[in-house]
Amino acid sequence: MWELIRANRRRSVLLFMFMGIGLILLGAAIGYYFNPAGMGIDGIIIALLIWIIMSLISYYNGAKILLSASKAKKVSPDVHPQLYNIVEEMKIAANLPAMPEIYIINEEAPNAFAAGRDPQHAVVAVTAGLLTRLNRDELQGVIAHEMAHIYNRDIRFMTLAGVMLGSIVLISEIFLRGMLYTGGGARYRSSGSKGGQGQAIMMIIALVLAILVPIFAGLLYYAISRKREYLADATGVRFSRYPEGLASALEKISGTKIEMKTANKVTAPMYISLPFQKGKKAAAGLRSTHPPIQERIRILRSMQGAGFLSYQEAYNEVKGSGAHIIPGSGLKETDDPGIRKAFDSGDAPGLKTVKRNTGDLMMKMNGYTFINCNCGLRIKVPPDYKKNTIICTKCGTKHRL
Repeated sequence: MWELIRANRRRSVLLFMFMGIGLILLGAAIGYYFNPAGMGIDGIIIALLIWIIMSLISYYNGAKILLSASKAKKVSPDVHPQLYNIVEEMKIAANLPAMPEIYIINEEAPNAFAAGRDPQHAVVAVTAGLLTRLNRDELQGVIAHEMAHIYNRDIRFMTLAGVMLGSIVLISEIFLRGMLYTGGGARYRSSGSKGGQGQAIMMIIALVLAILVPIFAGLLYYAISRKREYLADATGVRFSRYPEGLASALEKISGTKIEMKTANKVTAPMYISLPFQKGKKAAAGLRSTHPPIQERIRILRSMQGAGFLSYQEAYNEVKGSGAHIIPGSGLKETDDPGIRKAFDSGDAPGLKTVKRNTGDLMMKMNGYTFINCNCGLRIKVPPDYKKNTIICTKCGTKHRL
């Protein structure tokens, strides 16, 4: 298992090196274009300052920013005891040093993500729609996948790599927009001097780099992100010991037509499934952070066990390739914990029940009090209700609050 983490770290270092080189080249070219006397040094300094500031903000407050953007609310065990219980189970299975904080997002669309800078400062966020649509096995599969991201140290990588990519895109956008609004290199076209020609050449180089560097950095980031999703599926199944749980959950998540209102391009790569319908339907192209969800489901359902070797074999069978997703040290027959029996989850709730349960959960998160009257009516008392008693509208019974 530790070999998997070390391999992740090595890939992260390589990604940062290549992105860093791209950032420096872009800063140098733009700096030289605007100030030839400075030989591009000032551009490199400004580019690095932007990256350092954004990285520090994301490292210490990245999770808070993501949670705030998603309008997630921290919840206690009494809001959803089963969720808390499953997170605690998977924390023990993953042998994490601390219990992640649990948040619920007021969204009908089923989805989830994990964030934080390390296992000691991690959070797990799930939507209300996910909790009301999934049975216990499916919910455990999703939580196990998110715990795998925490265990594999993906959460730090996904945050910091995303920030570096964002820095590159930001610098590129500023330069390209500046060229557009200022007329580009018009002041050099009338000059026949070698200096003017040199700056015109640097303008072309800067333009090419401003267009290509974000594309190549993005392709590298997306490729590694896709591999991490496969690894999280494999690691999560090892924690839950039930591949069908995650497969069935992904099937339900991909089957919904509800889009998340709070998701955006920054937070989308963090989710277990892309929160936009366009992203779900798209194949895993070069610019996708997630593999095709149907492919992930087929791999999980092709597994003969719950170990890394079983996942690798299923991956090769479905993909028709010999590519290694799992490091060699993880591919051992004796390392398979075996598939457990499914929980007795009963029949899946109907659409009306799902909508009602989702609404009730959202109300509970927002401070509503629920009273079950003897007549069968469930009274929902808003948090700003000031009276000490409330009367049932169906039978007239007075309830003391």
